[in-house]
Amino acid sequence: MEDRRAQYGDSTEMFNEVAKRWSITLGVEVSPAAVVLCLIDLKLARLHHTPHHLDSITDIAGYAAVLAEITQGGVYGR
Repeated sequence: MEDRRAQYGDSTEMFNEVAKRWSITLGVEVSPAAVVLCLIDLKLARLHHTPHHLDSITDIAGYAAVLAEITQGGVYGR
């Protein structure tokens, strides 16, 4: 998580920004948690076709940690 934070910045801020952008694009309110859940779903769909792809499995674990951080007010991963 620390490597990702150094590369991409604070996950809460980044997913807030993505949620704002997706809300504009889709014309409906999208929460940061919904963004993370959609990305997890994307990775699960990929795993359906390539179930042993370690990168997707690792990404899901990372997104789950981000979801915990976002929904628990940033208490995880700090």
